[in-house]
Amino acid sequence: MIITGEVSGDLIGASLIKELLLQDPDLKITGIGGDKMKSAGTDLIYHSDQMAFLGFVEVVKHLPFIHKVQKKLIEIIKQEKISCVVLIDYPGFNLSIAKKLKPLGVKIIYYVSPQIWAWAKGRVKKVRRLVDKMVVVFPFEVEFYKKENVNVQYVGHPLVERIDAYNFLSKDEFYAKFNLEKNKDILLVLPGSRRQEIKEIFPEVIKAANQVASDFDLQVVVARSKNINEEYLHQLGSSQKFITISDHNYELMKYSRFGIIKSGTSTLEAGFFALPMIVVYKTSMLTYLIGKQLVTLDRIGMVNILLNKMVVPELIQHNANSENIVAEVSKILSDEQACLAIKQKLEEVKKKLGEGGASKKAANSILEILNES
Repeated sequence: MIITGEVSGDLIGASLIKELLLQDPDLKITGIGGDKMKSAGTDLIYHSDQMAFLGFVEVVKHLPFIHKVQKKLIEIIKQEKISCVVLIDYPGFNLSIAKKLKPLGVKIIYYVSPQIWAWAKGRVKKVRRLVDKMVVVFPFEVEFYKKENVNVQYVGHPLVERIDAYNFLSKDEFYAKFNLEKNKDILLVLPGSRRQEIKEIFPEVIKAANQVASDFDLQVVVARSKNINEEYLHQLGSSQKFITISDHNYELMKYSRFGIIKSGTSTLEAGFFALPMIVVYKTSMLTYLIGKQLVTLDRIGMVNILLNKMVVPELIQHNANSENIVAEVSKILSDEQACLAIKQKLEEVKKKLGEGGASKKAANSILEILNES
């Protein structure tokens, strides 16, 4: 069984499943994921779209549904005699279900660590108690878990192999395909993949993006996640001018001049392409206040965490307003040296994400545990 509740987890899960089935075609895989995991060969019990709630308030509202899902998973594990469960990121749900699975005697592998090194460090005791192996994607996580006596293996980040295998359109082909203005650079907006976070972030971001585009003669392109309706973005963006593009995030990151990017995996991907950017994040006030008490790092953008310094600016919560966004982006775009310095520092991201082959290494690690059980 493989469980994830997010778009990034679905991508990671799909690559892992392909490798697992290559090595053992007789494996039967079930769980929670998205369309990509389903296409790769997972028998979905629930779709990850049904699990896309964010923050403490949303989780409390959905508790009856969460309990129903967990009960169903436990039933299936017993019925199907499932011997191994792989949890991919998605810590609120996955650490909770791990506690219920442990008494069933299944092997529990966690692939893509929850960011407990950044917040709620007490959770590491729960991980040590419940998880048979942590399969991690960042080199610094190895030291963290070893110090806590957790069985850990580093495999590198799966986005490296995903980008390496990607078939890029040339810049000319890309511009032609989407009728982009040839004489204008792209200002990229990446607002996330959950309706709730987009509702919080997008109105301020798109207002700022239009102002910056006007000042620097750019065109605004919004990278739209497939599960977000285009009309919803235009409704939130009201009178603002922008076009949306789906399924071409890597071309957008490669060919854009600048990015306004919601905190998450996208900042790492943009960092891989050395795209100058600012990181924005906004959630409900209650979730923010609770989270603020738990977070121990002074930065939240994964690209800044990985590089262990504030390379790109972060605007969080009330600071993520259109005036501040315009000011931060303009400061960088109007200073070629500042822009170049950011690009050069971001070149380090690629080196720190490993050499590729993460899914194959993770699959090997999982099959080792599976064959022991």
